[in-house]
Amino acid sequence: MGSPDGLSRRSHRFRRPLALVAGVVAAVTIAGLLPSWWCGRDADAWFRGDPGRVRALAEESVAFEAADDQQRANGSSGELTGMWGLIAHQMTALGLAQISLAHPEWRDRYAPVATRAAAKTLLPEMRPVFTAAWHGEDGVTVPDSANGHAYLSYPALALGMARLVDPAFPPDLAARQDALVASYERRLLASTTALIDTFPGEAYPTDVAAVAAAIAVHGRATGADHGAVLAHWARQVRAVQIDPGTGLVLQRMGADGHAHDAPRASGTGLAAYFAGFADRALAEQLATGVFREERSVLGFGAIHEYGGGSDGPGDIDSGPVILGISVSATAFALALARAFGHRDVFTRIFRTTDLTGLPLRSGNRLRFANGGAIGNALLLAFLTSGPELAR
Repeated sequence: MGSPDGLSRRSHRFRRPLALVAGVVAAVTIAGLLPSWWCGRDADAWFRGDPGRVRALAEESVAFEAADDQQRANGSSGELTGMWGLIAHQMTALGLAQISLAHPEWRDRYAPVATRAAAKTLLPEMRPVFTAAWHGEDGVTVPDSANGHAYLSYPALALGMARLVDPAFPPDLAARQDALVASYERRLLASTTALIDTFPGEAYPTDVAAVAAAIAVHGRATGADHGAVLAHWARQVRAVQIDPGTGLVLQRMGADGHAHDAPRASGTGLAAYFAGFADRALAEQLATGVFREERSVLGFGAIHEYGGGSDGPGDIDSGPVILGISVSATAFALALARAFGHRDVFTRIFRTTDLTGLPLRSGNRLRFANGGAIGNALLLAFLTSGPELAR
């Protein structure tokens, strides 16, 4: 067994290596946890809807709309047009309207800006790619057309949310929204799959979820009963549009219900956000499918784009797909986690957003430097998601 002195010497020899190993483990642990702590320090405040942070991001969107107004008045170039302009102004309108619902005391400040942003989504320069795809047919001018024109759900929803919160919402815009919603209600009820085309022969469940959202919000704003069409849509989403193996919606389909693409998280995440305006149970079902695709490392979370073992390069809807992770799906998950009370998921996803988005304060404004105006508009809508959900 050896002498006590020998045991003491051997114990001393092992103590230093063990201390070194313990020190290395502690250093690695701290190095791994420090970035997640730093990037997540504001997550709880955003989850709770901290007024200071919400208002700072809202003011950035107000400044964006004011600058856009000035550029249009001067006839100078630089304003956003096309699909990106449509999304930027739509999400600005949705975010500011959501904030007005959550903070009625701010309504006088933000509701008129929401209306201005929503009105811009109807400008012809926001939809040339869609008008060209329909061989020159502009869906706004032909509400009785048999063609789907589902992309106009984005203006219709933005107008509906602005109408819901703005007491001075212009009658001419209300009439245009009424016409869009009536045409969508007719088209959805006529479709056995509750799918209508965005492009000829191409239907996107995400865009159709925005159609349902626009119809639902129109009902809230006007008192009109749209229960039959919304129930038809929800039934067919569950029956036709969701992949049973993953819980994700198929990204692209034919109006006949045949799949043109794989089940994907980006389309499902945005569809779930839109579904929240119309059918909370369905929105939560879709959100659950998205949460299954979360991948996390060292406290940072992100959403894998393709479910069920499928794979692909992604596209404009998913944003860049890096090692299977979708930038868009990850951002969309913020809205779902907040709306349905998943604090842990929200925190992990927010850490990634903070790390990659580079939030910057300037005076009373907050912006995410890497996202530009579009990214700020999207995050305004997703980080304030909640009060618009169907009751």
